[in-house]
Amino acid sequence: MRSLLDIRVGTLVGGGSDTAEKIKALIPLGFESFGITFWQTLGDTDLARLADGAREALAGSDAVISSLGIFGNPLETGETDLKTLRSWEQAIDHAGDFGCSLVAGFTGRLRGRSIPESVPRFTEVWGRLADRAAAKGVRLAFENCSMGGDWKSGDWNLAHGPDAWELLFDALPAGHLGLEWEPAHQMVRLCDPLPQLDDWASRIFHIHGKDATVDRARIDRYGIGASRAWSWHRTPGFGDSNWTDIISKLRMNGFRGSIDIEGWHDPVYREELEYTGQVHALNHLKRCRGGERHISLRPPAQS
Repeated sequence: MRSLLDIRVGTLVGGGSDTAEKIKALIPLGFESFGITFWQTLGDTDLARLADGAREALAGSDAVISSLGIFGNPLETGETDLKTLRSWEQAIDHAGDFGCSLVAGFTGRLRGRSIPESVPRFTEVWGRLADRAAAKGVRLAFENCSMGGDWKSGDWNLAHGPDAWELLFDALPAGHLGLEWEPAHQMVRLCDPLPQLDDWASRIFHIHGKDATVDRARIDRYGIGASRAWSWHRTPGFGDSNWTDIISKLRMNGFRGSIDIEGWHDPVYREELEYTGQVHALNHLKRCRGGERHISLRPPAQS
C-alpha cells in the first residue's frame, strides 16, 4: 500500500554531543527524518549512548533516523583512514540501535590513482563490509560526490556517476549495496541527473536534498576553466532541479526512503539564514512529493 510518507523529507545533523538537542529543536519545524553524519571518523562518540539520546529526542513524534553517514577514505591505510574503516564497522554494528538500517558515505579511493585502479581495493574492503552489513540486516549507500576528483585521479570517493557505478556494482553486485544520490553533484559536472533515475533508481537508497544552479550563459562566455564561478550548490527550492519530476520518477521506480536536506552549502541562504533556507526547502520538497499529509478516501460500498 502506497503512502505519502514512503518518501520522508528531513535534514542532516552532525553526530556529536549535541545531536539529540538539535533533533529535538528541529522536529517542531516539520522535519520527518534525520541523517546523522560524521566527518572521517566517529571521534570519541559512543554510538550506543548517541542512539539513546536520539530515541529520546524522537519520542512522541513520527520522525525517524534515516541513516548514519561516515565521510572519509576507508580504502587507504593511513592512521585516519583506518579509523574511518573502523567507524564504518561500528556504524554498521550500531545502526539498529537508532532504528535504522542504512549506513552511507564515501567509498574511499586510492589517492592519485584512476577509478579502475582503485576497484580491486574497493572489492577487498567493501566485500568485507558488505558481509558484515548483511549479517546485521543493514544496507550500504555510496554518495555520488566527486570531492574534486575525476576518472584519472582523486581522493575520497569513487562513486561519481554512471560509468563508475557500473564498475563498482559489477565488482560487488550485492543487492544491499546502493547509492546515496543527489542531483547537485551531477549538475556541476554538466550531467543531466533526471535520466539517471530511469537506470539507477533501484540502486538508490537515500537522497541528499541538495540542488545546484548552473550559469550556462557564463559558461558560454568564459568556459569552465576561467576565473569566474559558473555553478553553485543550492538548498532545494533555490536551484535548477525540478524536484516534482525527481520525486515522481523515484515513486514510479519504487523508491521508499528519505530526502534529507544537506544544508550549509547555499551561497545566499547561509549563516543567519541557514534554517530559513532549510525550512523553505522542507516545505518545497513536501509540495513536490504531493503535500504535507496522506489523504485516502475509501471507495463507496458496492450495492
